[in-house]
Amino acid sequence: MKICGYKQRPAYSSNPRMGIMLSDTKILDPNLCLALHYQKEGRYNSFERANHKLSPSLHRHLQVSDSPLEDLLEVMESFKKLEKKGDLTLQDGSPIVIDLNESVRMTKPLDKISTYRDFYAHEKHVAKGFEKRKEPIPEAWYEIPAYYKGATEGFIGPEEEVLWPSYTDILDYELELAVVIGKEGKNISSDKSIDHIFGYTILNDISARDIQKKEMAIRLGPAKGKDFCSVIGPVITTSDEFKGKEPNLLMTATINGEEWSRGHSGDSHFSFSQMIEHVSKDEWVIPGDLFGSGTVGTGCGLEIDKWIKEGDKIELTVESIGTLKNTIGIKRK
Repeated sequence: MKICGYKQRPAYSSNPRMGIMLSDTKILDPNLCLALHYQKEGRYNSFERANHKLSPSLHRHLQVSDSPLEDLLEVMESFKKLEKKGDLTLQDGSPIVIDLNESVRMTKPLDKISTYRDFYAHEKHVAKGFEKRKEPIPEAWYEIPAYYKGATEGFIGPEEEVLWPSYTDILDYELELAVVIGKEGKNISSDKSIDHIFGYTILNDISARDIQKKEMAIRLGPAKGKDFCSVIGPVITTSDEFKGKEPNLLMTATINGEEWSRGHSGDSHFSFSQMIEHVSKDEWVIPGDLFGSGTVGTGCGLEIDKWIKEGDKIELTVESIGTLKNTIGIKRK
């Protein structure tokens, strides 16, 4: 399944809702599908029951369900039965399948992030950064999957404009794969970690390189060099699509139609399972956490000495997930 977020326009009158992509233009609302199922059973409180069983918020659903993926798969089976009967409309006339159009847009697929951790796990990317600083890769990098914790409020989704803050002159994209945690745990072994992954999405960890350089020179951060904006989407491909294994996916970045970056998620020195094991040592990993892999080799302007500009169209593509499209905004005054 491909899980998305969607919102009805105008934006101020609608909260984002979880959806399941049926095609490039059609979204199933699983919460409304469940409400219709209860209506067909003759329940008087169909919406209340649906909200209790499967929240319209993915984050909320991950937080309270012991089997969030299985719940969604059950709804898909219910949908197939309703579709076969040709009855996909609630009693009040509302459809449970929504068409993407001028009044409906996709949002980030995870409406709220519990904790954001971004790792530094691709050796090719790491080596290039230390080469530019005329330093060797520290031995410790090979020993632990290091990461930083970032802000969770600045995340945006597909087709949204990337913020260019007033305090930076050098903005950069970062092509990454990320996982969404769907099951809580502490002291999780790497061989069990895969069971805690709900799904995979594309991450663009936008960076203010001039500010980041200053922060890292102090041996602290990054903070203002990162926290203003990150992008995820367009969907979360659920873990069952990869048969319980971490996939090795082709990843590319194009700027204004020109390919700048190409790599594979499997080139990471550490697996997501190892990352989860490391983080969970005497610390809770909880549903709704987002783990980024770190930039894939060649996956940013810093590595290739090419820099994005105001108004650029950026497309990050990862096989089996899709293409995350955004426009770079105008620098704030």
